[in-house]
Amino acid sequence: MQFKDLGLSPNLLSAISDAGYDTPTPIQAGAIPIALTGRDVLGIAQTGTGKTASFTLPMIERLSRGRARARMPRSLILAPTRELAAQVAENFETYTKNHKMNMALLIGGVSFEPQKRILDQGADVLIATPGRLIDHFERGGLLLTGVEILVIDEADRMLDMGFIPDIERILKLLPPRRQTLFFSATMPAEIQRLVNTFLKDPERVEVTRPAQTAETITQYILKTADNQPKTKREALRAAINRDGVKNGIIFCNRKRDVDIVARSLQRHGFSAAPIHGDLDQSQRTKTLAEFKSGELRLLVASDVAARGLDIPAVSHVFNVDIPRNADDYVHRIGRTGRAGMKGESVTLVTPEDKKALAAVSKLIGGEPKTLELDGIEAAKADAPEKAATSGDEKPKSRRGGRKPKVAKDEATAEPKAEAHKAEAPVEVSAEKPKSSRRRSRTDTEDNAPAVRGFGDHVPEFLLRSAL
Repeated sequence: MQFKDLGLSPNLLSAISDAGYDTPTPIQAGAIPIALTGRDVLGIAQTGTGKTASFTLPMIERLSRGRARARMPRSLILAPTRELAAQVAENFETYTKNHKMNMALLIGGVSFEPQKRILDQGADVLIATPGRLIDHFERGGLLLTGVEILVIDEADRMLDMGFIPDIERILKLLPPRRQTLFFSATMPAEIQRLVNTFLKDPERVEVTRPAQTAETITQYILKTADNQPKTKREALRAAINRDGVKNGIIFCNRKRDVDIVARSLQRHGFSAAPIHGDLDQSQRTKTLAEFKSGELRLLVASDVAARGLDIPAVSHVFNVDIPRNADDYVHRIGRTGRAGMKGESVTLVTPEDKKALAAVSKLIGGEPKTLELDGIEAAKADAPEKAATSGDEKPKSRRGGRKPKVAKDEATAEPKAEAHKAEAPVEVSAEKPKSSRRRSRTDTEDNAPAVRGFGDHVPEFLLRSAL
């Protein structure tokens, strides 16, 4: 099957051909013809399968007739992160080259006024993150009663980031007579409830089972002798120095560790830069552009970038920490092996990661291969996980028998993320007494909980010790 067989117009087919595509992916071949009829679509496909074109192409086709009115967009696309929203906007710019169509991109980190001006002119396509969309609506700059087509992209990611109440609020503001295109990689119970409530007799298009890893990705685990940050950074550098590592995205569980790992790699001569929710939008955009162009070799990221980064030529994904949620493992490594290309993932595993590794192995149907590198010593199989916890022995005390304080885990990059009982090891502890803590605020869609201590902006003198 080719795109010309899907019922698209010559102008749109010409734009697709100019972009270098002629054969649709399975999710595109399944979803586009149904979407063109006006029916609701429930699309289930793993990341990197071409979901974006599955809704942008039929949306352009349907919106090619008619004109938007001021402050009343004709279509709405909701995305969980700024990066994903920006990439959807890039797709529209590519495919609407032969159409006269206005598009508005509403994301945090940039000024309201330029966005308001575009809305006042009339937007055929509105692409937004939930928080910024609600901000515009509450300021009176936006009416949603004219929306003909709604797209919810990465719905399960919306759930992970705590956006479901916002999504429900937005859906109630839309006209009941509309087409809804709903895409998700997995279908947890809360997402299924949304589908049952807000979609009308949707056609289900599923091209692979939920949370299945792509066959184009070779998966490895690299076992380390302990869970010390320095040990893990040494193992990471050894994995990066292997033959065939053209570029890569490196994931950490905590934003603070993203900065530390990026600075450590820079000091060892690697071309690396961090990206997470606390960075200015202009810096995030600049870093992504440099990575896409090849000017930057390594992107160190929090899970805010685990989905939505559409960079087809990423050769490797490295997990400094095994994800706390097994589903996140699938979405992280899905940054490589895209569009039929080969890719590799390497996940560092410590003796304390047995349960997390078992959860990942159960999800993907088997444990990844073990990677052995010279100079990297794995923990012995019969070694205890924690030497000081056998029997009734208690940790040594200091200052008159008081137990040493342990810094609490930092907030992750994701808003309203799931709480976890186990504490991850921390490299520095600078927690202040409760009375002196100040709560920090981030912008709307990166609505992370307040952080403690130094937060994600680690002082220079501590970063210098991160080698």
